Amino acid sequence: MPESVINESDLALDRYDGNVFVITMRKAPENRINIAYAQKLIGAFNTVRRILGEDSEGAVITKGNDAKFWCTGLELDESDRNPHANSEGFFPLLATIVDFPFPTIALITGHTFGGAGPFALSHDYRVMNSKRGYFSMPPINLGLHFPGIGALPRTKLRPQVARAMLLEAKRWTGEEALKDGIVDLVAEPDKMLDVALELARQWAPKAKMGVYSLLRNELYGDAGKAFREISYVHGRSTGSPAKAKI
Repeated sequence: MPESVINESDLALDRYDGNVFVITMRKAPENRINIAYAQKLIGAFNTVRRILGEDSEGAVITKGNDAKFWCTGLELDESDRNPHANSEGFFPLLATIVDFPFPTIALITGHTFGGAGPFALSHDYRVMNSKRGYFSMPPINLGLHFPGIGALPRTKLRPQVARAMLLEAKRWTGEEALKDGIVDLVAEPDKMLDVALELARQWAPKAKMGVYSLLRNELYGDAGKAFREISYVHGRSTGSPAKAKI
C-alpha cells in the first residue's frame, strides 16, 4: 500500500516502493491551474526532492483523479484580474518540472487541453488513457501567446506534429498521440497507474548519479531558460492574454 505524504481536498502525494511518488490532482471540476494550485503542485515536487535528497533514485508521476480529466489548462479568468498570474504560478511550475532532478511522468488520465499541453510536455514521459480523452493545445484558436510556448513542442516533437499542435489546434486521441510521438505509452483506464508505476520503477535508478537534470537540460534547456525568464516577473508583460476562453 502507498504511504500518504500529502492528503488535501485538491491534491494528494503518495509514496510507492520507497522512491516513486504519485501526485494526484483532484481540484474540481477539471484540475484547472491558477496561481495557488500551481504553487501547491510546485510544493509537492519540492517535497519529493527534499525527501529523496541528492544523488538518490526516484521518480514522480503526476496524474488526474479520474479517467475523464487530466487537466484542462489554466483558469483564464484569473489573468483578467491579474496580468502577472501566469508569471506567479504556471510558468514557475513548468520551470520546476523541466529542472527537476528525478524522472517525471505525466499520467494523462483524461482530457488534456490548453495550458495542460505544455504542462504534460514538461514531464519526461507521458502515459495516456487509451479509451478516453483528447490532447489539444490550441493557442491559435484562443489568441494566446507567451515567450517559450513553442519550446517544448519544438524540442520534443517532430516538426509536423509541433506545427499541428501550435498552428492547427489539432486534437489527438491516445492512440493518435502515441502514433505521433506525443505520448510514450497508452493503457486501459484500469491499468494506467500500473503502467506508469512500472515506467517510474524502470527509470528511477537513472537519477542516482545526480546528473539527470543536467543531461535533460542538454536536450531541452531552451525551454527551461524560457520559462525561468518569464517567472516571477512584474515589471513587463510576459504574454498576451487569451482573446477567447475554453
